[in-house]
Amino acid sequence: MPRSLFRSGVLVRVGHTLLTWVTTLVLFLHDTDLRKNEERGDLLLPLLFFLLVVLSVLLYFTVSLMDPGFIQTDVMKTLLRHFQVDEESNEELESMIPQSSTPQLRRCGYCFLQQPMRAKHCQTCNHCVRRFDHHCPWIENCVGERNHRWFIVYLLVQLLTLLWALHFALSGISPSNSWESWFRVNIFLLATLVLVGVFSVVTAVLLCSHLYLASINCTTWEFMSSHRISYLKNYGDEENPFDQGVLCNLWDFFCVCRTVAWEHIYRQKQDH
Repeated sequence: MPRSLFRSGVLVRVGHTLLTWVTTLVLFLHDTDLRKNEERGDLLLPLLFFLLVVLSVLLYFTVSLMDPGFIQTDVMKTLLRHFQVDEESNEELESMIPQSSTPQLRRCGYCFLQQPMRAKHCQTCNHCVRRFDHHCPWIENCVGERNHRWFIVYLLVQLLTLLWALHFALSGISPSNSWESWFRVNIFLLATLVLVGVFSVVTAVLLCSHLYLASINCTTWEFMSSHRISYLKNYGDEENPFDQGVLCNLWDFFCVCRTVAWEHIYRQKQDH
């Protein structure tokens, strides 16, 4: 039972929620700028911070529970239905798909589904994921074509929340006559400072790296393993067959909410 709970991500999500609200409670209970504004009757700042924390938690659960782009059906069967042909015409359909410029579709060795380009099987989730980026243990979910943009939005909101919390924690540090009494009075705020500081650095690095990868239309998996990926290993380190320019890449990443046939873009790039 505990193992199944951990695999389902319940413990990770509960831990994240508890850590978030305990940290928020520490900031509200100590003599920080939040507490001072409450005592003066100025509730705007505490309310804005509280709403930002709520938004970060909602985005966390959105990204954590969202379908990242799991492949549930065979790509070839979908094409067969699209062209309205029988299974017996499978070979004829394969001959219709140009194979000279585009690598053949791979069949997953785990779930035996035919993968579209840029998909990868995640052994943790036990599913193939479209435009697979990575499996994130903190959200206990894959980051793929459907939730990648929301993952970046979550990182941005989370970073703003952490930096604001860092400011409030610093504002609550109280002076004292001795190191021992100073440490005893500020121990909870010091622990909050360390925790929030570490998470701020990690979140900032993740946000910058994912924004960079989005700007060049590349995934973490492709960036780290390009020499092993069939459709990338013939390209140089500086070449990317999906790169359409920074503006087009960011527009497609954040504003296009449909499934993309990456084989077409790959083929057009090779033809060009």
